[in-house]
Amino acid sequence: LLYERHGEPAAVVQLKDLEVPKLGDCDVHIKMLAAPINPADINMIQGTYPLLSPLPAVGGSEGVGEVLEVGRRVTALKRGDWVIPADAGLGTWRTEGVFREEMLLKVPSDIPVLCAATLSVNPCTAFRVLADFESLAPGDSVIQNAANSGVGQAVIQIARASGIKTINVVRDRPNLRALVERLMALGADHVITEEMLRKPEMKDIFKSIPRPRLALNCVGGKSTTELLRHLQPKGTMVTYGGMAKQPVMVPVSAFIFRDVRLRGFWMTQWRKDHAQDQESVAGMMDALCQLIRKGQLTAPACTEVPLQDYRAALEASMKPFVSSKQILLL
Repeated sequence: LLYERHGEPAAVVQLKDLEVPKLGDCDVHIKMLAAPINPADINMIQGTYPLLSPLPAVGGSEGVGEVLEVGRRVTALKRGDWVIPADAGLGTWRTEGVFREEMLLKVPSDIPVLCAATLSVNPCTAFRVLADFESLAPGDSVIQNAANSGVGQAVIQIARASGIKTINVVRDRPNLRALVERLMALGADHVITEEMLRKPEMKDIFKSIPRPRLALNCVGGKSTTELLRHLQPKGTMVTYGGMAKQPVMVPVSAFIFRDVRLRGFWMTQWRKDHAQDQESVAGMMDALCQLIRKGQLTAPACTEVPLQDYRAALEASMKPFVSSKQILLL
């Protein structure tokens, strides 16, 4: 799926037949199996993301493929292995591709294909924001908005596996009860709406669990101000997205009297910073794959779409209140 200019995805993305390049000595020829449509992919096509691929570009930064053939100097991969992108902007919305060995990470082929296809962005982001900013212990709590997002669903499950409680904020919507039930089934301790954050009943939640030391923000605007209200003094709020397209608003009192910390996180930057630290990357991937094998981390709610129906998938992924990730089957 190729785009030659930036613009609205359904208008600029086209299905094209291209020749597969010749295999070089350090190259790997892979057959893509499945690739999701993420918000960052949409922003890259629109031209609004901080990282843009040179045009013409193939869409998609995430997905899983199977190795068909390797160049004669490739040592870490062999035919039949499963691989995911080592970095953003790989161009995963394609049936086949030839990539340099260092652009790919091997993953176990005994995990479900949808888990592998959605492994490199959201679960990694969830893992890092839970691990890198506060040292959380079993019994501690975390509060997050956009709890039904891909990262939100992964945070619930990874936290649950570590004995950390989650307070999960979602927007009110027509089918709220079904969403609450789904997040509770994943292991959420509390699921509340944005409006509930401002109500005195919030105090009841903190009778059974401690106030959070960590808040995770993917929305911005008013939602962040409300999240901060419930953070412990000296707590940290990590912003990893801005779905409301509004600035993070913080009362001066939160800084002066409660000394809260505001941090940002971008998975692409983390990968750049750790490009030479393969142990950290491998440790994270192993931990996530172990959780998947134990059934403690599942793929987000997904809708599987054949490649030729890509336009419908692009449009569906941009609708509000969509809790299902569109996955292209390749």
